[in-house]
Amino acid sequence: MTPREVLALIRQREVAAVDFRFMDFPGVWQHFAVPADSLSEATFEEGLGFDGSSVVGWRAINEADLLVVPQPETALIDPFATRPTLTMICNIHDPITRQDYTRDPRNIARKAVNYMRATGIADTCQIAPELEFFVFDDVRFDHAGHQAFHVVDSVEGAWNRGRVENPNLGYKPRTGLGYFPVPPTDSLADLRTEMAQILQECGIPIAAHYHEVATGGQCEIDLVEASLVEAADRVMLAKYVIRNAARRHGRTATFLPKPIYGDNGSGMHTHLTLWKDDQPLLAGAGYADLSDLALHAIGGLLRHAAALCAFANPTTNSYKRLVPGFEAPTKLAYSRRNRTAVIRIPVYSPSARQRRIEFRAPDAAANPYLLFSAMLMAALDGIQNRIYPGDPLDKDIYDLPPEELSGVPETPRSLEESLDALRRDHDFLLRGDVFTEDVIDTWIWYKQTHEVEAIRTRPHPYEFVLYYDV
Repeated sequence: MTPREVLALIRQREVAAVDFRFMDFPGVWQHFAVPADSLSEATFEEGLGFDGSSVVGWRAINEADLLVVPQPETALIDPFATRPTLTMICNIHDPITRQDYTRDPRNIARKAVNYMRATGIADTCQIAPELEFFVFDDVRFDHAGHQAFHVVDSVEGAWNRGRVENPNLGYKPRTGLGYFPVPPTDSLADLRTEMAQILQECGIPIAAHYHEVATGGQCEIDLVEASLVEAADRVMLAKYVIRNAARRHGRTATFLPKPIYGDNGSGMHTHLTLWKDDQPLLAGAGYADLSDLALHAIGGLLRHAAALCAFANPTTNSYKRLVPGFEAPTKLAYSRRNRTAVIRIPVYSPSARQRRIEFRAPDAAANPYLLFSAMLMAALDGIQNRIYPGDPLDKDIYDLPPEELSGVPETPRSLEESLDALRRDHDFLLRGDVFTEDVIDTWIWYKQTHEVEAIRTRPHPYEFVLYYDV
């Protein structure tokens, strides 16, 4: 859409409000709305001012002012608003310099694409994310100086097989066996279909949806590939749709990576392809029908994998998913079939246009703009420096002798380890001024101060189980 077409749509649909959406630093969508009749073509050039000091990780109070600049191609009628509301995703500008704001995650993603094109390696990076999430029927949590607890519940929960439900109709997925039973065991099929239909009506094509492995309502919706910035936009819109569709039915959806102990966690496996002049660059005659360029891209992703986890797995809870077992991708290796490897090469199709790299570490707590940008920068570094990824890991790791298994590096065990890796290894992100030292430093500071240290200094409920009677 053009600005003029957006204004025409507002008149045609009798829109009452225009909602401006943008991404904060950690990865949560923010918004504010204005009356529809206050929007003009000039708004798309001049933007609207707002208080950037109130956005997590952004401005200090003495330099708070920023501009939102709506992007007309993202215009959409909100499917959940009571009154007709048009939403647009915005870029963030500095009001004095009129330049893109360096801490705006969407700006970083745009710079990553521009840098890729400037290298001459590729002109398009396509991203296809797989969104895993849980749908619960009830959730309660709190933390204070004298208490801490969380409780989640689901009619699908394996822990509810014996609960009095007046009547309990059974059909609870057993732990680790939620993949792929038909209804009534899969009680969320209709809700996922509704979510997928709303997404498609919003212009986001869906590849598939299904029940995932875990009990307690774990689902997956796979998005069709899109260019890098648009793919990140789609992730944020998909999370918005999934949450609101669940809420419409009196349920709650969460992208918390590991909400249930002893069962599978939720990831966001991310498929990456590179193209030039509409020709796929990853297909070739090498391992798994990959090109040398693809193997070097894998080499870059593996070399920088520990640092990438600071963006791919950006919460302390993320590392409760990245543990051996549960199909978790804990090995810093690549394979065409082994799902414990952090990089997998799907082999479902012989088509060169379907050859892709699947980075399995990420979860949907990630800020997609930062994650996809960092992945692309690591892949480009591997291509530019012809980094060899080593031999593939095509063996079952559970059958490997300890001495052989010890030679396979693993993903970091904590968010703090990932942040330390990013602190040591981020030069590849600075090329083309895509990320800046300020962005890296702020990310590490925020995560270390507000998450790592916040968790470290608080008593954990399980510590009472372990130590109350010491």
